[in-house]
Amino acid sequence: MTKKNTSPVLSTARANKETFLFPSSGEFDIPMTNDYLFRALLQENEAVRCELIRDLLHLDSSIDVTTEIQNPIELGKSYEDKYFILDIKVCVNGEAVVDLEMQVINEGNWTERSLTYLCRNFDQLKPKQDYKEALPVYQIGLLNFTLFKNAPEFYATYKMMNIKNHLIYSDKLQINVLDLTQIELATDEDKSFKLDYWAKLFKAKTWEEAKMLAEKKPIINEACHTVYKLTQEEEIRMQCEAREDFYRTQAGVHNHYQKEIKQRDEIIAEKDKLISELQAKLAEVDKNNL
Repeated sequence: MTKKNTSPVLSTARANKETFLFPSSGEFDIPMTNDYLFRALLQENEAVRCELIRDLLHLDSSIDVTTEIQNPIELGKSYEDKYFILDIKVCVNGEAVVDLEMQVINEGNWTERSLTYLCRNFDQLKPKQDYKEALPVYQIGLLNFTLFKNAPEFYATYKMMNIKNHLIYSDKLQINVLDLTQIELATDEDKSFKLDYWAKLFKAKTWEEAKMLAEKKPIINEACHTVYKLTQEEEIRMQCEAREDFYRTQAGVHNHYQKEIKQRDEIIAEKDKLISELQAKLAEVDKNNL
């Protein structure tokens, strides 16, 4: 999938121009960082899905995109396993595979997890297909945390590259990371594709915020309508709430262990201090006895 002015001809899927309704004020019942709600939104609304992918891939706005979901789920269905994966795999105009996922909690394994998605989706050749027929694969994570604390970035792109001369090994494998917590680091290029608007939408807390964003990026109006409609359906809402419960449980476990680690470190530091003081006193005694 190539970028602005270099992309092959893509087929058409335009956003519905109808004005959609959603509450004019108040807080969201379910935050838009909810991974189940994110998955449901992209599965339910193709126009939103297409425009988000086009913006994330930095395709010119004149280029229209069609998408086909490769791993649909039954929305509202109850899953016993709270760890079930909610990535959405999309074939874009038969030219590329894009795998997207909203990740709320930093489980410390995103680099390995994203690589697993990337390799799994690339290894899709059928018997007798030539290797050259392998479609490009883009793994895109929308993270509600900073992946590399020492190198924060709003939207990062990673490829296989020669470390000496920076020659790209292949354009068919790419990992992108959109950090929803670093919107202030958005570059002019990021803003030209309105990625900051998408991030602000997912981080928004109220319908007023969403409405203001929709005034500058109309597709957000349709996204908000779909989100509102989905969260009014009891079965889907219950799944979203189950995910919120899961986040809270995970956060509680994380905080508990962080507290234990901190207490352990404080005890070790205190012991080290006492040992150092004792060694200093012994050294002073030895010195006086000479």
